[in-house]
Amino acid sequence: MTKGLLIVLSGPSGVGKGTVCSVLRHKQSDLVYSVSATTRKPRQGEIDGINYFFKSREQFQDMIARDALLEYAEYVGNYYGTPRDFVERTLESGKDIILEIEVKGALMVKEKFPEGVFIFLVPPSLDELKQRITGRGTENADVIDHRMSVAVEEMSLIRYYDYAVVNDQVDTAAHRIQSIIVAEHCRKDRFIAEIQTMQEASEKA
Repeated sequence: MTKGLLIVLSGPSGVGKGTVCSVLRHKQSDLVYSVSATTRKPRQGEIDGINYFFKSREQFQDMIARDALLEYAEYVGNYYGTPRDFVERTLESGKDIILEIEVKGALMVKEKFPEGVFIFLVPPSLDELKQRITGRGTENADVIDHRMSVAVEEMSLIRYYDYAVVNDQVDTAAHRIQSIIVAEHCRKDRFIAEIQTMQEASEKA
């Protein structure tokens, strides 16, 4: 069975990662969404193993000690991270899995899983990005300015990614990512071992 692909989608806050990922999953129903682990308490309606893997702080710290996470971070007193086992089991089953994550986390994943496909979602312009962040209506001017400053820094890290996709139109961006996935499945590297096995079988016949 051909191993699946780990697709890592990231980009600055406000670029539309969640929206593009949601459309992509709708277009490609066999694409598995990476479920994160967290120490925060479940909210009403959330299901363990579906929305998150809910862990105690002790369990999460044990996962850190065992290197059982591809990346993790602490936010507002709670841990969040990507369980290595869930990702690897999904890939071994032949299914593709997508991880939607912030830039810092994506670079942590790249250190531990360099064979992943890393896609940077780019805003059409910085003005458009600022409008999207402002449009949320949840942050004051100082917070918005800080987010924009961080976004500029994060965009300079695009050199560590394999692909860049401009999110000008959500459907178009999702289609571009689908095209990347198809192309990655056609890379010769994924067939070399299988072809060598065929050759060895042919020589023995």
